[in-house]
Amino acid sequence: MQYQATITNSVTYTGIGLHSGKPVTITLQPAPVDTGIVFARIDLPGAPRVAAQACNVTATMRATTLEDGAAKVFTVEHLLAAFSAMEIDNCLVEINAVEPPVADGSALPFVQLIQQAGRSEQDAPRMVVNLSQSFAIREADKFIVILPYDGLRVTFTSINPHPLLGVQFADYEISPEVFEQEIAPARTIGFMHEVNALQAQGLALGGSLENVVVYDDTQVLTPLRFSDELVRHKILDVIGDLALAGCVKGHIIAVKSGHKLNTELAARIAAAMDRT
Repeated sequence: MQYQATITNSVTYTGIGLHSGKPVTITLQPAPVDTGIVFARIDLPGAPRVAAQACNVTATMRATTLEDGAAKVFTVEHLLAAFSAMEIDNCLVEINAVEPPVADGSALPFVQLIQQAGRSEQDAPRMVVNLSQSFAIREADKFIVILPYDGLRVTFTSINPHPLLGVQFADYEISPEVFEQEIAPARTIGFMHEVNALQAQGLALGGSLENVVVYDDTQVLTPLRFSDELVRHKILDVIGDLALAGCVKGHIIAVKSGHKLNTELAARIAAAMDRT
């Protein structure tokens, strides 16, 4: 039997938000069994909370947004991926802004933060979602499907028109070790031609060559960590978004999927579990 887990000690991290560009501090706190991952906006009166659940997703443009009353947080997917892959079920995330720190654009700093805090098993069984059927979400030439599977496996095909990107394919059986070494270090990708339009929408205000892998029309301006860093980061996003449905076992197969399709899949799984 698997048991739920939380972090052993509280730990704090400070940085800036990728899209907001605002300074932010998060403190991860141990939490009781059956809490799940919960964000507390300590900068707001009463420190309102929002749970990391698919039913609380309100937007998916360039990032995943969670909202419950006055509590709103976005760009949560990297932190959620780290919690999920490192098998942390319960944690209170105290945050003093609308968006967690971007760190280096990957999930690796959050993995290291969790490792620094330690992992403690708790006296309650882990609520694992074992699928008895497949689920699929499709939109035009994009799709994501999850099949019953004893474990968590992600197979992703990324297709991008940039001459240095093209088609990238990756297939990983996810474990804490594989995630830390092969997926967590992969960073967010951005394009110079999109910068002005994104910033006009209030997005990417905190982006830089320090936290985004940036491409112009002909070259990459940031040294890559992996030749296929884009597709690895896409897998990272899938893991973070799928965590909104809980501890899910399954084989995910995706082509060109993003936060919209990922979170719709999480919502479909969560709804099916509620009916059983």
